[in-house]
Amino acid sequence: MATVIAHRGYAGVAPENTVGAAVRAAAADGTTMIEIDVQPAACGTPVVIHDERLEEPRDGRPLTDASGFVWETDLETLQSARVLGTDETVPTLTEFLEAIPESVGVNVELKTPGTTTLDLRIGESLPEADRDDRREAWTPFVERVVDACGAFDGELLFSSFCEGALAAVREIDPAYAAAPLVFDDLEAGLEIARRYDCEAIHPPRNAIAGTELAETSYVGFPGGKPEIDVLEVAHDEGRTVNVWTVANWHQYDQLAAAGVDGIIADYPRLGVPSSGR
Repeated sequence: MATVIAHRGYAGVAPENTVGAAVRAAAADGTTMIEIDVQPAACGTPVVIHDERLEEPRDGRPLTDASGFVWETDLETLQSARVLGTDETVPTLTEFLEAIPESVGVNVELKTPGTTTLDLRIGESLPEADRDDRREAWTPFVERVVDACGAFDGELLFSSFCEGALAAVREIDPAYAAAPLVFDDLEAGLEIARRYDCEAIHPPRNAIAGTELAETSYVGFPGGKPEIDVLEVAHDEGRTVNVWTVANWHQYDQLAAAGVDGIIADYPRLGVPSSGR
C-alpha cells in the first residue's frame, strides 16, 4: 500500500498550508507526511504558502485577503493575512513545524528564493554552465529553510521543480533527503535525480505507465503512454516514487496498484482500506 502525503495539509478539506490544516492532517488516519510550500517574506524568513502572489484565486475566491508578491511583503502582514476567508493565517516555517508531532514527516517544497517564475528554470535539467549560478541564487534562502528545520526531529524531505534549489540543499546539508518534482519532462527529472543522488522523484499522476490516468492530460503533461516508465527506472535505481496530486480514492487505488511508494493527496483517508473510508 502506498503511503499518503497530505498535499498542503489536505487542501481539499482545510485552508491550505496553514497550521490548522497541518494539525488536522497529522491527526487523520493514514497520514505519513505533510507536503508544504515555502518561500521568503521580504525579510527572508521562510513562510508557508504556495502562490507567488497573495491574491491568487482559489475557486473564485482569493488565496488571502492581502495582495502583492509574497517576497515583497513584510512578515507582519503575512502573519495577519487570512487564508481563504478563514481565521487561519500564513505561518512561518518555524511556526508550522512547531505545531505538528514529529511522528509525521514533512515534505518541504522549495517554491522560489524570492523571484518570479520566469527566472526559476522550472522543470529543466540545467546545462553545466548554468548550474553554479542557479545554486547560488537559491543558497541564501535554502540556508534559512534548513536552519528553520533544524529543531524538527521528524522525517524531512526537500523537493522542488527547480534544479538550483536541490543543488543548494545538497551543498548546505547533504544528509537531508531530496527529490526533483517532474513537470513535463520525465527524462529531465531522472537526470536531476541522478545528478544529486536524490532519494526520491515526484512525477505527476498521469506519468505512471499502465494506469488509466496515463491516458489523461494533467497540468501540461499530455495523456498517452509515457515514453519512459519512470516507476521502473526509478525503482531500479533505488529511488522512491511519490506521485502528485490525487483527488479521489479511485486515482489512489490505480497508483497504489501500479506500485508507487507515496501519493500526494488533497483528501485524507485515501489509503485507509475501502471498508473504512
